[in-house]
Amino acid sequence: MIAETVCSAVAAAGLGIAAVTAYRKRFLAATRLAAYSLLPLGLVMTGVVDWLADTAFSPTAWAGFGVLGLSWVLFSTTRAVERRRGGTRKERRAARGAQREAAAPAASAPSLDPAARTPATRPAGRSRAPESAKSAGDDFSDIEAILKKHGI
Repeated sequence: MIAETVCSAVAAAGLGIAAVTAYRKRFLAATRLAAYSLLPLGLVMTGVVDWLADTAFSPTAWAGFGVLGLSWVLFSTTRAVERRRGGTRKERRAARGAQREAAAPAASAPSLDPAARTPATRPAGRSRAPESAKSAGDDFSDIEAILKKHGI
């Protein structure tokens, strides 16, 4: 009952301010003020204010809002974790399967083991060259070996 009275008073005051604004020849602002001031009156007439008053004093309604809030927190947490991991479980499995198929069969063997790299595996002409004189192809072969080792 009090809420309806307050909303009606707010609507009447807003319409009065809108009338004064229209008298000052500011019709656009007056129309906007009238629209805002009619909102509380419309909410009272449709019963939304009664529903809100009943909801505000109902413990069951507050428990329902708590459950909705918990649901939203759980949903947003799972989405944040999903973004960090890089997609859903199906997407990760598909990517893992594609990665296994793309790997060469001998790629699982460690190719950069220092004991396995003997001077016989290096090209003869480049073994005595200084470090700064190495060609770009030699650097890329090391990178390729690292990528193959990791299955990329």
